[in-house]
Formats: sequence, C-alpha cells, structure tokens
Amino acid sequence: MFLFNYRYRLKCIFNDRQLMFWTFLFPVLLATLFNLAFSNLSNAEEFIKVNVAVVQSQELDQNPAFTEAINGNDELFVVQYTTRDEADTLLNDNQIDGYVVFDPELGLVVNRSGLNQTIIREFLNDFLQSSATITTIVTENSAALNNGILTGVSSRTEYLRAVSASQSNPDPVVNYFYTLIAMTCLYGGFLGVKEVVAIQADLSAVGARVNLAPTNKLTVFLSSMLAATSVLLLELLLLLAFLTGVLGISFGDQLFYIALTCVVGSLTGVSFGACIAAIIKKGEGVIVGILIGSTMTMSFLAGMMSSDIKYLVMTKVPILSYLNPASLITDSFYALYYYNTHTQFFTNLLLLGAFTLLFSTITYLVLRRQKYASL
Repeated sequence: MFLFNYRYRLKCIFNDRQLMFWTFLFPVLLATLFNLAFSNLSNAEEFIKVNVAVVQSQELDQNPAFTEAINGNDELFVVQYTTRDEADTLLNDNQIDGYVVFDPELGLVVNRSGLNQTIIREFLNDFLQSSATITTIVTENSAALNNGILTGVSSRTEYLRAVSASQSNPDPVVNYFYTLIAMTCLYGGFLGVKEVVAIQADLSAVGARVNLAPTNKLTVFLSSMLAATSVLLLELLLLLAFLTGVLGISFGDQLFYIALTCVVGSLTGVSFGACIAAIIKKGEGVIVGILIGSTMTMSFLAGMMSSDIKYLVMTKVPILSYLNPASLITDSFYALYYYNTHTQFFTNLLLLGAFTLLFSTITYLVLRRQKYASL
C-alpha cells in the first residue's frame, strides 16, 4: 500500500501544472532574471587604471626619478607623454583624468574632481615628500648615504596582508541565488499543503475517500509526504544544474554537502507547508496565501531583495537569522562557499532538522486527533 500510494501521489504531483510551475518553472525564470540583472555587478567593482598624461619638457628630462616612479606604477596608471596642447585636448575630450606638468615645479591639471584625480594627486604628494626627504638627508647628513638609507626612503613595505577565508573569491551576487534556492525549498510547502489537503475529508473529495478506505491513515500520509519531498528534491537538483551549467553560478566543489543541504531544505519546506495546512482550518486558497506571505517574508529577511537587509538583520537582530529557515538554508550554501570549516554549516543543518521535527510533530498531533461525524 505504501509504494502504491507513493507512485500514485507522484503522478498526481507531476500532472498538476500549476504546482509544477510555482515549485520549478518560477524559480528558473526568477534565476534567469537575476542573472540578467546582476551579470555585470561584479565587473562594475573591478578597478580601472587611471589615464594620465605627462607633458614633455626640459624640466621633466632633469627629473628622471619622477619618470621612473610613474612608469613603475603600471598597475595604477596608463601613462602617455605628450605636449601641453595635446594634453589639453585629451583632457577636454575626457580621454585622460589629468596631466602632470613641470612648470617649473611639479603640478597637476584636471578639469573636474573625482576618485581618479585624487589618486593622481596623492601619488604626486607622495613623490614630493620622498624627494624632499632625500634632499634633506643629502644636505644635512651625506654620510648616511653609505648606510643604504635611500633604499628605505624610496621603497614601500606593506605590513598588512589580505588573507581569504577560503579559496573562493568574494562575490556579492551569489547570495541572491542562495536565497532563491532557499525560497524554492520553502515553496515546497505547496507540495506539503497539497498532501495534507488530500487526506482531510472536510477539504477535498480525495480526503473523504482516503478516510473511508480501510487503510492506515498514517501510512498514506507518510507515503504522500515522501512523494512530495522526492519531487521537490528532483526540482532542486535540476535548478542547481541550471544555475551552474547554464548561468555559471558557482556553489563550490563540495557536492556531497550541497546535496545534503538540498535534502534537509526539502524536508523543511515540505513539512512547513504541511504544518500550516494542518493548523489553518480554512480553505486551500487561504492556506496557500498564508504560505506565500510567510515564505516571501522569510526570503526578504534572508536578503533575497537586498543584501543590506540580511546584513541589518545579522547586526541588529541576529536571533532572526536562527529562527528563519530561509536564512539557515542560505547561510548553509554561504558557509560551504566561503568557509574552510564546516562548523557553521552543520549548525545550520541541525537547526533546519529541528524545524523539520517541530513542523512534523505539530502536523502529526493535529491530524491524529481529527475525526468526522459524517462523510
């Protein structure tokens, strides 16, 4: 009976076009829109070299140290040597951010203020300070030249070193796709609602027939929930394949833990919908409306609409992150992608498991007490 009902419920779910749209096609369409909207977001944050011109003159020829210094910053500047008139033309056409001229002192000419102009100005200030230091040393204590002091003045030592928490590069876009998967898991609640409605005689004709049949109601319910979870897990795997294979979204290389997150997330989503359907004694439309509202609220707090919301919740009300299944699913993928340890990952999964157990227990306690005076 268990396998028969399991296969029967699978056919019912796959034949429900509206249900398949919201649990699978809608997340795929939303992922495509996300990709179109955020495809250039990471590239927009990449540093673009500063275009600067240097006016050729006799004073410039007498300052080979400056030429060496600016040419040595090829990761920062794109330098071209021009005449004064050519530099003015390039500046007016916005082809350069500014130009350097010795007239007779070192100076900078710009036509507006901005980040690139500030970078050029700071470079020139640093060069002038270093030159003044070297001149002072040569004038007041020329013997210090024998101790290699000039090397220390001209060199730049970095005392800070950036260390990544993992081998993955930071990407502000991936969190949106993680929350999309979390929303898909919670949209599995539609499947849970469908299965609970299907065994309640006061909500559906199918439920009336189930209650009249000489079968164990718990067996029917468990097989139905397993069918719903199987369908949702298949949809999640197909969604992941679409995100990685078609859209090129990276989830890291820990495939087993990624699949484990999908399994736990599926159980949480389906049991969440079943719990709502069991508690709310209204029609299916009301139950679905409550499910959509709660799911989108949790997805919003997890950062689906804005990553700033997720940061605000974590800094101001961190307890919400642990009470929100969408945040737990999102953070599980986030931990796999960025962290070298699995402490946070397993903490999130344990909390999701606790939510699944809580939802399932409430559903069982409510349904087992239901009795009908007549059918």
